[in-house]
Amino acid sequence: MFCVTPPELETKMNITKGGLVLFSANSNSSCMELSKKIAERLGVEMGKVQVYQEPNRETRVQIQESVRGKDVFIIQTVSKDVNTTIMELLIMVYACKTSCAKSIIGVIPYFPYSKQCKMRKRGSIVSKLLASMMCKAGLTHLITMDLHQKEIQGFFNIPVDNLRASPFLLQYIQEEIPDYRNAVIVAKSPASAKRAQSFAERLRLGIAVIHGEAQDAESDLVDGRHSPPMVRSVAAIHPSLEIPMLIPKEKPPITVVGDVGGRIAIIDDIIDDVDSFLAAAETLKERGAYKIFVMATHGLLSSDAPRRIEESAIDEVVVTNTIPHEVQKLQCPKIKTVDISMILSEAIRRIHNGESMSYLFRNIGLDD
Repeated sequence: MFCVTPPELETKMNITKGGLVLFSANSNSSCMELSKKIAERLGVEMGKVQVYQEPNRETRVQIQESVRGKDVFIIQTVSKDVNTTIMELLIMVYACKTSCAKSIIGVIPYFPYSKQCKMRKRGSIVSKLLASMMCKAGLTHLITMDLHQKEIQGFFNIPVDNLRASPFLLQYIQEEIPDYRNAVIVAKSPASAKRAQSFAERLRLGIAVIHGEAQDAESDLVDGRHSPPMVRSVAAIHPSLEIPMLIPKEKPPITVVGDVGGRIAIIDDIIDDVDSFLAAAETLKERGAYKIFVMATHGLLSSDAPRRIEESAIDEVVVTNTIPHEVQKLQCPKIKTVDISMILSEAIRRIHNGESMSYLFRNIGLDD
């Protein structure tokens, strides 16, 4: 586990006022590792709570200590059963609300359903629905990390602190990749070019962009705008009204804009479906890259992802522990972990003590 604590934060840890209660909302023991690390850094004990599933799969939460008049921080990491994870959080938040907690702060490093933040044809904006449910349950503040889209913060009517994991990933590159000066930051698609540019400028490296891969997440064909109005008969349209049609997009052959020959390629993005990463790695290998690293805040690794990564051209996959993946690490030694519990515990300490959060957002621009 890679973890470095800056000295200015190290001196401030373990300094919290009274009245703080820390709960882990997960019934899955493998998801409690991050909560225990945060509690250890804050110098507090985990709150006593019982979360379990009834035989009929209903979620039951029992708060086993007083939270009246206290600041309650509920840490929830996403397990494979995402919907159960959400219900555990909502029920625990509501239980704290009805137990007269002073404030209820959700610490959700990876916000579930964050990819469903745009209208898709006749679908729905699920992340907006989830934000409304959390606020209605009684959440008063949210701490999260690297939202899929920063605009998701606008779905809430409570304060949202969207922390960044990039300082930890940049530090890993500088300290764990000896010849990183010979690297180039690769954007897996044009949509992620801004984030890649941010990494490149901070590391004083070049940038390359892979163009031509499938752009399902940004395709105009799935957002409903191509749907024509319902017309009962041709005569219903005025003969002089001819609406011009937009030329459909045609995906070009995959190309790499930028030189990666003889260089280390570092790809930065969220890992869910590994297909796009494997295709990008093969393309970069064909263009002459001799090492390929993948950096990701959230390692949403599917069941067969470790095997496919192990067999691929990727040399190393570096993810943070916002999502538990200890089992996947055992299956694939290429997967490495960066610990981000330090910044989450410092955010909790500052909110509880009423201190400014601006220190945690130093040198972060609008494009980061």
